[in-house]
Amino acid sequence: MDLLQNRSLVDRAWSPTPYDQWVDELQSICGNFNAHTMSRGDRVVGTASRIDVCGMEFAHVSNDLDYVHRDWDDIRRDANEHLFLILQLEGACGVEHSGQQNILDVGECILVDSTRPTTFYFRGHFSNHLSLHLPRQLMYSDSRIDFDVARKLIASDPMAMMLRALIAKMMTTPDNEAASPFLRQLMFDTTRQAFLSTGIQTASLNSLHDSASKRMQMVDILIDKHLTDSDLNAKWLATRLGVSIRTLQQDFQGMGMTCTTVIRDKRLRFAREKIEQLKEQRNQTTIAEVAYSAGFNDISYFNRSFKELFDCAPSELLRSAEPAHKLD
Repeated sequence: MDLLQNRSLVDRAWSPTPYDQWVDELQSICGNFNAHTMSRGDRVVGTASRIDVCGMEFAHVSNDLDYVHRDWDDIRRDANEHLFLILQLEGACGVEHSGQQNILDVGECILVDSTRPTTFYFRGHFSNHLSLHLPRQLMYSDSRIDFDVARKLIASDPMAMMLRALIAKMMTTPDNEAASPFLRQLMFDTTRQAFLSTGIQTASLNSLHDSASKRMQMVDILIDKHLTDSDLNAKWLATRLGVSIRTLQQDFQGMGMTCTTVIRDKRLRFAREKIEQLKEQRNQTTIAEVAYSAGFNDISYFNRSFKELFDCAPSELLRSAEPAHKLD
């Protein structure tokens, strides 16, 4: 199946959707995003809908808005962290993200980080895209491969063609099929390879040493890439960035957080993703083993912190038949 010719996704008779309904649907799937219309109209041509296939979550987003924006306040209000793999199906979409600007045309892909401000520009023209929600902690922590966000792949790039083919295959693979876990892992690995780092972004962040917001972007990347390392702490991060611990602590305080809390919560989200995998694969790995693999040495502290963050004990999550998003 050619994804760009899938009649359930493209060339539909798009009917107007009430603005408030469209925004509510987008936010329920993707998190806090603010939509702006071209005029004072109260309708959007298109829809925002969730598609669950092969054990993964997609957002199917179509609209004729002016732009959709996500800022630091929106990011702080969201509990989940994702990498959005965006594939343009119809029309065009401008993307401003991580200091870069791109225009996505049909068949092109880009990787967007939910923990960084983003603006999608449409200028009143109809646009239609798929967004695959990749678990951020798993994408970074399960690999030592460096990959870039905010860099687009043109439609003719072999890796873009491979990503489209993989998504098309996933669209026809039931969740309970034996191949589903392997397809998901292949999707993770292929995405990392498709956006293999050029080294330009890291150099750019390091060159902006005096910018607290840029430092925090680099901190976020370093934490996710070294999330399960036993020596990950404020001192290690400050050394890697070439700043004092006091400067780093002030950066975190400026965002209303502490380094310890950020690392703990990211490890908890990583553990939750691991537990979700255990539930799907009926793996014999224990909760304690998951906790240790996520960087926790005290199981009682892990259980208590997990329940505080997710309002659900790890063992309850493992037994539950409910999807992960119901926990938030």
